[in-house]
Amino acid sequence: MKIFACIATAAALLALSAPASAQFAKPEDAIKYRQSALFVMGQHFGRIGAMQAGRVPFDAKVAADNAEIVAEMAKLPWAGFGPNTDKGTTKAKPEIWTEQAKFKEGNEKLMAETAKLAAAAKTGNLDSLKTAFAATAGTCKACHDAYRNQ
Repeated sequence: MKIFACIATAAALLALSAPASAQFAKPEDAIKYRQSALFVMGQHFGRIGAMQAGRVPFDAKVAADNAEIVAEMAKLPWAGFGPNTDKGTTKAKPEIWTEQAKFKEGNEKLMAETAKLAAAAKTGNLDSLKTAFAATAGTCKACHDAYRNQ
C-alpha cells in the first residue's frame, strides 16, 4: 500500500512538473519544490542503496518499484532552478546559474542513469542493480560536488 501511495504521489508530481515553472508564485516556492522532489528521490534511492549494500534483504519487486520512482522523480527538480532561485534557504551553489549548460548536462545524465537503474532493477538481478546503482550514485555525487554546498 505504501508503494502505491508513493507511485501515486510521484505520478501526480510528474503530471504537474511540465508547467511547474509557470506555477511558482515566488522564488521560495520553486526552491521548496526542487528540494521536495530531491528529498523524495533520495529517500527511494536510499532504499535501493540499503538493498544493494546488503543492509536489508534484497527484494526485486521493492527495488524495481523504488527505482521507478527514482527515475520519475529525477525529471522533476529542474523546473525549480529558475531565475531568482539562487537566494534564500538553499544549498545550491551560484555555479548552477553561471554554468547552466554544464548543469543541464548533469541533470540529463542523472535522468539517463536513473532510467538505467530502473531497467536494471526490473531484471531482478542484484549484480545488475549494484552496477547501475553505483553509476547513478556517481552521477549524484558529481553534481553535488560541483553544485551543492554541503
